[in-house]
Amino acid sequence: MIRILCVLTGYFLGCIQTAYLAGKIKQNIDIRHHGSGNAGTSNAVRVLGFGTGVIVFICDLLKAIIAFIICAQLYNGANPLILGMYGGLGAVLGHNFPVFLRFKGGKGIAASLGVLIALDWRASLIVLAVGVILIAATRFISLASMTMLILMPVMCFTFRLPPEIGIIALFLAVMALVQHRENIKRLIEGKERKFSFKHDPNQV
Repeated sequence: MIRILCVLTGYFLGCIQTAYLAGKIKQNIDIRHHGSGNAGTSNAVRVLGFGTGVIVFICDLLKAIIAFIICAQLYNGANPLILGMYGGLGAVLGHNFPVFLRFKGGKGIAASLGVLIALDWRASLIVLAVGVILIAATRFISLASMTMLILMPVMCFTFRLPPEIGIIALFLAVMALVQHRENIKRLIEGKERKFSFKHDPNQV
């Protein structure tokens, strides 16, 4: 029961859809109808500009971190890291499938990274470093995103975190791959669009 409460707590925090709100505030648009149609950082950069994209990324990180901390601190009866992980899982689910936006949100990468940051700073530094290197080398945000999420359960095993945490991390990785299924198809076909830090006015 306590795990369900943690997931629900995180879910409603995750439903705060930063990219959607930024689109409404800055340009009075629904960002899900522009660019890639994704309510996340890369599309926010593409449609709303780099500065707005950075704000979206930070906010999506923070809502998962806050969900993790709340659940780790307020609920008793189990390992606080495990409960925090359930809160983080809820935040990612809320980000991807926000009830207030008819369950159409983002792909959960920034929120998942926020969970990892709250969980273990060492693992998060390694994963983020790999992501930055991949983005710099290939300019494929999708490839970097999927690689980072795949590394999450690997890091949980490497740093000997409780198996339950590793299972949740594995679930987040699988969910990220499912969310990126179209990107995977385009990568295989050589049609995936490379990322640019520049705002593209044609996307609005």
